[in-house]
Amino acid sequence: MSNLGTPAHKLHRAESPVTSVEAAYSVDTTRLEGMVFDAVCKHKLGCIQDQVLAQFPGYPYSSITARFRALLDKGLIVDTGEKRAGRSGRGQRVLRVATVANDAGLVEAV
Repeated sequence: MSNLGTPAHKLHRAESPVTSVEAAYSVDTTRLEGMVFDAVCKHKLGCIQDQVLAQFPGYPYSSITARFRALLDKGLIVDTGEKRAGRSGRGQRVLRVATVANDAGLVEAV
């Protein structure tokens, strides 16, 4: 999917220390966004962040959770407005793959 990936300059503030800038340029956002998108795709009724995090136990929390905002901003996933209890017992928003109408008037996943 060509929409995946976030330019490194958007991953750090202008006044960030050099180590933060270097870290931003070392992140493969295309791969991470693709992983999170694919994980959300597996949940036809939508999923919460904890369900996606559980699929990537070897990855840092922030490497996965930061991708939700990027995918939402690109319109690839949507917030359903629904909430489900997460591991903490607090509500988490339910996200699902965005859908669009195709030329035949049918609705399909992005």
